[in-house]
Amino acid sequence: MRPFFVFATVMLILAGVVPRFYTNAGPVPAIAPSAAAVAVNPVSVKRRAVMIRQGGSGNFQLEALVDGRRMTFLVDTGATGVALRQGDAALIGIHPADRDFSTRSITANGIVRVAPVVLDRVEVGQIVVHDVLAVVFPDKALTQNLLGMSFLSRVRWQQENGRLVLEQ
Repeated sequence: MRPFFVFATVMLILAGVVPRFYTNAGPVPAIAPSAAAVAVNPVSVKRRAVMIRQGGSGNFQLEALVDGRRMTFLVDTGATGVALRQGDAALIGIHPADRDFSTRSITANGIVRVAPVVLDRVEVGQIVVHDVLAVVFPDKALTQNLLGMSFLSRVRWQQENGRLVLEQ
C-alpha cells in the first residue's frame, strides 16, 4: 500500500511542476467553445466594430441613428459630450424651452447657453450606446452635430493611418 501512496504523491507533484516547462513550448491548439459557453457569455465571443475613413479636411464624419433618426456627426474627441443642433434635436422630438438652456458651454466662438438632454440610443453601425448625455445648441451657435466623449468614452476607439475604428 505504501508504494501506491509514494507513486500518487510523485504524480501530484509532477502534475504541478511539468506544465511550467511547457508554457513556451509552442502554440497551444485552439479549443472550440462549447455551446453552453457561447450561450452564457456571447459578448466575449463577438465584438462589433466600425471603421470610418478620414475626410479630405482631416476630420472624421459619420452617420448615426439617434433615437431612430439618421444624423450626420463630426467626431470630436475634444467635446465633452454629444452636441446637437436645435433643429436636429427637434427631428427626434427634443424641443427644449428657453429656460432649459441653463448650462454654459465654452466654444471656439465664445460662451453659449445649451440645454442638457439624455439620448435614449445612439447607434453607429452595429455599435449601440444607451443613455448618452448630450447638449442642444442653438442652430446659430453650432454648424454641425458633434459626437463627443459622452459617446466615445463608452466604446473602444483608435485612430491610425487615416482611419478611426470604433469597437464595442
